[in-house]
Amino acid sequence: MKLNLLAAISVCLFCNCCNAQTNFWDSPNACLGLKKPGETPEIFAKGLLADSGIVLGRVAFSNDGKEFYYTYARHWFDSRGSGTKQKTFDGKQWKKPTILFKDLANPALSPDGKQMFLGGTNSEVWEARRTNDGWTVPVIVYNKIYGLYNFQPTNSGVCYAGSNANAGNKKDYSTYDFCKFTILNGDTLVESLGAPLNTNGFDGDLFVAPDESFMIISANETPTYECELFISFRKPDLTWTNPRSLGAVINNGAAHRFGQYVTPDKKYLIYTKGTSEKDCSIYWVRFDTLLVKLKAASGS
Repeated sequence: MKLNLLAAISVCLFCNCCNAQTNFWDSPNACLGLKKPGETPEIFAKGLLADSGIVLGRVAFSNDGKEFYYTYARHWFDSRGSGTKQKTFDGKQWKKPTILFKDLANPALSPDGKQMFLGGTNSEVWEARRTNDGWTVPVIVYNKIYGLYNFQPTNSGVCYAGSNANAGNKKDYSTYDFCKFTILNGDTLVESLGAPLNTNGFDGDLFVAPDESFMIISANETPTYECELFISFRKPDLTWTNPRSLGAVINNGAAHRFGQYVTPDKKYLIYTKGTSEKDCSIYWVRFDTLLVKLKAASGS
């Protein structure tokens, strides 16, 4: 009987431990321990991330929520002095930010969390691999005559990026389209997603869900790069719905909006917004309920 009791206690402790790991996203320490936003966007981690320059672009949380990666820079449209920083949760508290990689930005984790893809200064893609001691030194994995911007992997192995593989040179951003990037027998195939996602101007700022069910894009871009956030859902025939605005609360006034990202628990949208580098900040907003409404409205 004592053995049965001890076994029962052991099972309970094991289950509690598993639940604690599983439910970290629901704990007060999730998302850097910040007070969570409602349906009105708020500045994300105000005063906690920028010790010099600005923070901007796409961020990334690990699947378990205990690692956070983000880009820092000195100025807009100038990659000099930029890089990627990390914050980690040590089991008790979030540690101070540290520089992970210099001159590489816009981190994107693979669905299994074992790879990190980053953008280089010449529209190339770098990769670091997770080890027991952290991350390997990044190496270039894709450096083409065309650009690959905001490179993102998905569960299927297909990757997405802003690219101009079919026109122009990598410095001509007006020719970039939202594209699929597929590797077949060692060869790379870049395909524009076409209409209704792409326009005659720059189409490159995107977030695609790991299961490829939806994509959030920067749309309605002006000649001076102000834009709004729209969403498109993938249909059963693998085409995409007409993009819909995320609404006036998020798209409130002319501003640059980019670096869109949805947390692994699917609750929050994080993005960069600013009218200039002086007021550029990372924002976040509750997103799961809005996502349901937008999907219903799209008819998908």
